[in-house]
This record gives sequence, C-alpha cells and structure tokens, in this order.
Amino acid sequence: MKPVLFVILVILMASLPACGAPVEPGILQGKVTIGPLQPVATPGEPAEVPCGVYEARKIMVYDKSGDRLVEQVDIDCDGRYVVKLSPGTYTVDINRIGVDFSKGLPAQVEIKSGITTRLDIDIDTGIR
Repeated sequence: MKPVLFVILVILMASLPACGAPVEPGILQGKVTIGPLQPVATPGEPAEVPCGVYEARKIMVYDKSGDRLVEQVDIDCDGRYVVKLSPGTYTVDINRIGVDFSKGLPAQVEIKSGITTRLDIDIDTGIR
C-alpha cells in the first residue's frame, strides 16, 4: 500500500507548479518614427511629428501565425508604445494608412516571462 501512496504523492507534487503558479507576462515596447511628413524635408533637421500623426497609427500584435489579432496598441505623442503580453511568439505589424510602409514588418518577436523585448519601428509615409 505504501508504494501506491508514494506514487500518488509524487504525481501530485509534480503537478503543483503547473496548477497554481501564475505566469508573469513579458513586455513589448519600442519607439516609432514616422516620416516624411511633407514633400520637401531639410536634411539633418528632424521634422516635428504632430501627436495626431501618431494617434492615427497603431501597433498590431497578432498570434504567431499572424491570423488572429491579440492586441492593438496605441502610440503616444512621443512615438513610444508598450504592451504586456503572455510569453510566446507574436507577429507584429502596423495598421496601414494610405501607402504607409515599414521595412522589416511584419516581424516575429518572442516574449519571455518577466523580460522586456524592444522593437523599434520606422514608418515611411510614402510622401515624396
């Protein structure tokens, strides 16, 4: 009888961490740059981006396959975004406005528990 109780106890102990321990989310954050905002830009002079230009764009976080939207993330007036995500692999893109384009997107990112992952994004508005 004792060997049976020992086996049951071992099985119960092995299953405890999976049952009660909450998984800490990870963080995805980054800086978004947008431009050009006018047909003629002065080289070397950064153009000031109005808050509304950032507000119109969103960071779109999809599941790994890119089929299901998980989060739609706002970009603040300084071009920054941040979102907490469960650990896993995600596909990140932008909502496209007009001819907006971002080299390197969509991109896959791996989010790890308790870790901050950075993905900076440069949006080309197509204005020439």
